[in-house]
Amino acid sequence: MIEDVQLNAWFCREVLPLERSLTRFIHRNWRVADDVVDIRQEVYELALTGARREIPRQSRQYIYTIARNLLINRAKRARIVSFELVADLESVDRDIDLFAADRHLDARDQLRRVQAGLDNLPSRCREVVELRKVEGFSTKEAADQLGVGTDTIEKQLTIGMRALVDFMLGGSGKIARPKLLRRRDRSKGK
Repeated sequence: MIEDVQLNAWFCREVLPLERSLTRFIHRNWRVADDVVDIRQEVYELALTGARREIPRQSRQYIYTIARNLLINRAKRARIVSFELVADLESVDRDIDLFAADRHLDARDQLRRVQAGLDNLPSRCREVVELRKVEGFSTKEAADQLGVGTDTIEKQLTIGMRALVDFMLGGSGKIARPKLLRRRDRSKGK
């Protein structure tokens, strides 16, 4: 039996991104437009019930199979089986590129992680990293935009990128500034 936390994470990560295409699929294959949202919710309920035993490896195919079967059963119950409905339901793409979906989900997770790492940076450092790495500004353009020197931009970028890489690799993402020697320690040669 799958724990609720794991089940909810799977549902949010794998099933919810399919909502728009699932809704279109149901709308395209069911004549009563007012039933589309109810059918989608029923698909979600059936998917969660089934995934409690074991989370499916191919979530997209799993969801569309549930939707297809549910629509067929509803059509049989209503005795409204048209040739177009059955033909459309049989044409569901079963050869979906699952690796593309995985890559898309991984990219979204990484993007969320990068955004969380950027949010951890001090405001000036975050601005510099965003201008240089996200917006594509040159060092001079970023310096002009922020009203600082190019040396400041380079230093803030270096500090920010180190902290961001640390965060992406599982660290705290805190900025590590070099410890400055006190005046008396410098005068003694330490």
